[in-house]
Amino acid sequence: MTVSPDRQPVVVADLNEAIAAVRRSGLRLTSARRLVLEALLAAKGPISAEEIADGLGGTMTQSDIASVYRNLETLGGLGLVRHFHAGHGPGRYVLESRADREYLACESCGVVESVDPASLDDVRAAVRELSGFEARFSHFPIVGLCPTCARTQRRR
Repeated sequence: MTVSPDRQPVVVADLNEAIAAVRRSGLRLTSARRLVLEALLAAKGPISAEEIADGLGGTMTQSDIASVYRNLETLGGLGLVRHFHAGHGPGRYVLESRADREYLACESCGVVESVDPASLDDVRAAVRELSGFEARFSHFPIVGLCPTCARTQRRR
């Protein structure tokens, strides 16, 4: 469910706008679809389908994992949700309105850090100079070790 070049992102500010966008697309707002939207809005950052199904650690209603995946796929097709891969962990999902970020992912502890895309311009320039390739880190983040895990590994 990556962002397709021919799909327009649908940016919403709140649940009411998200519901309106679903209805404008001709789809019904099912309780399972609403639960996924509420979880994405309540999350502090990108989350996994498993976290949504788990009810965000007990703060929301739990749901069936297959239903969560189906609804994430549907909402992604509408342009409301973006999916990206965070290292070796599960895929992460974020509302398109919160997707103007790029990510760094720790391959040891799984932490995902959101960064302003402009902060990676020097990295993009280095890749461009090396290969001519225009790099983006929105679907596959930069993977490595977070500062804590890097310090721990250096001590070994």
